[in-house]
Amino acid sequence: MTADQGRQPRVFTGWHMLGVMVLFFGTIITVNLIMAWNASHSWSGLVVQNTYVASQQFNGKVKEARAFAESGLDGKLSLEPGAVRYTLTRQGKAETSADKVVAVFKRPVEEHEDVQVEMAHQGEGVFVAATDLKRGQWIADITATSGDKVVYRQAIRFIAPGERP
Repeated sequence: MTADQGRQPRVFTGWHMLGVMVLFFGTIITVNLIMAWNASHSWSGLVVQNTYVASQQFNGKVKEARAFAESGLDGKLSLEPGAVRYTLTRQGKAETSADKVVAVFKRPVEEHEDVQVEMAHQGEGVFVAATDLKRGQWIADITATSGDKVVYRQAIRFIAPGERP
């Protein structure tokens, strides 16, 4: 008589099926709960507060962008350790018509790190803000004004180098 002849064959019982079902659906429910939590605690998906108002302003913004492009104005953003520099030029020469530059630095998909800074005038067409941006992708919405009049508006998407946050 061999050792295998004395054993009873294993039987798949209802308890085994219950265990399989609990593990299967437990895994699916756990993954869904984790994904729902991540979705509710990350980017809201909100781009504009009121889509109707934004659609009504679209043509005006396109017209303004074309006017800025035709004016010959150009802005250049550069990052330095501890500072952000914005240089405004017209056809390659320093532009002196702006007396104030405000920059809003935004993350493409999150709002909690957004920061607005007023850049200090440092000379002809040069504006500087003492701020450090964390490493990663940013969008800079820059508005140059002279008094109450908008001289130039620009959006720049860039990647800030540096140490890991």
